[in-house]
Amino acid sequence: MRILIAEDDAISRHLLQFTLTKWGYDVIACADGPQAWHHLQQEDAPPLAILDWMMPGMDGIQICQKVRERSTNQPIYIILLTTKRDKADIVAGLQAGADDYVIKPFDRQELHARVQVAVRVVQLQQKLAERVKQLEEALAHVKQLQKLLPICSYCKRIRNDQDYWEQAESYISAHSNTRFSHSICPDCYVKVMNELNRLEELQAETLHLSHPL
Repeated sequence: MRILIAEDDAISRHLLQFTLTKWGYDVIACADGPQAWHHLQQEDAPPLAILDWMMPGMDGIQICQKVRERSTNQPIYIILLTTKRDKADIVAGLQAGADDYVIKPFDRQELHARVQVAVRVVQLQQKLAERVKQLEEALAHVKQLQKLLPICSYCKRIRNDQDYWEQAESYISAHSNTRFSHSICPDCYVKVMNELNRLEELQAETLHLSHPL
């Protein structure tokens, strides 16, 4: 999983990048807020971001607010890095849109545990988003056939939106994922066989009349 980190202190940034890379994550490192915000606006933005609260240009709180203002199907999980320990500050950070926080200087085990939680949440969100997409696509196909269809009482053709009469199976295939396998029902089989037998009888009678004994 890709993780974006934003930390203006070079030593802290390199330490954080080294630690996350060692744990197997693909890390994008940013030195300030505007650079981090640029990456987070991209279509393929990392699903997880670790942001320093205090940064030049744009701090972690401002980035949180901007991320939450965006309408997207792929929410970004944000962990704030902060030296602030006051409960009021922590609450302010969470209310601004952060999902979690880590006190600096960070404890490696605590950071690892919080990142693992973040990864599980992101994976669940991605699975949910994919499931919602599948349901929306299925619902769209269902809605296409939920309307009044003009159908001929004799030939059973359907009048489409272009005012053209077409076979029912062609119309349904074009407006859903339905495919047809052609067969014959028992009633129609009896009817067809009777017609074939009658046709053979007529052919025999015609032949007899044409060549009498």
